[in-house]
Amino acid sequence: MSPTRFASEHKWIYLGAIVVLVGMVIVGLVQYSAVRRDNQTATKAKELSDQLVQAGYPAPDQDTVERLLGTDGGAVCDDPGSALKTALYRLQQLSNGATGPGQRPIIADGQAIGAERIVLQVYCPDQVDDFDEAVDDLKTDDTVRR
Repeated sequence: MSPTRFASEHKWIYLGAIVVLVGMVIVGLVQYSAVRRDNQTATKAKELSDQLVQAGYPAPDQDTVERLLGTDGGAVCDDPGSALKTALYRLQQLSNGATGPGQRPIIADGQAIGAERIVLQVYCPDQVDDFDEAVDDLKTDDTVRR
C-alpha cells in the first residue's frame, strides 16, 4: 500500500477528528464566557446588596438582583438622567397612587431616590452625575416611619 493511498483512505478520519476538536473548543469557549458572566453577575449583586444594607435598606434577594440587573445594570443604567425617566419619577413613581385626574405628586422619602443612586454607583458609576442632576430639584423629606 502506497503512502498517498493510505493518507487518502484516512482523510475522513482526520477531517472528522479536526471537526470534533474545533467543536469542543467552541463549546469550551462558550461555557467559559457563561461562567465568567455568572461570576461577574454574582459579584456585582453581592456588592449591591452589601452597599444597600450598609445604607440601611433591607437586603435584596440575590437571585432576583442577578436576573434583573445582570452585569451591566439593565434598564436602570439606560440613560437614568433622560427626560423620560425624570418624568416617570415625577408623574408615576413619586405620586399618591391614584390614576387619572386624582393623581397628584407627593413629597417622597429621600430613601426612594437613594436606593437607585446606590444601584447606579455599583453598575454604572458614570451615570450618577446625570441622575443627580435629573432628581436634584425633586422635593424629598423623611416621610416614611422606620
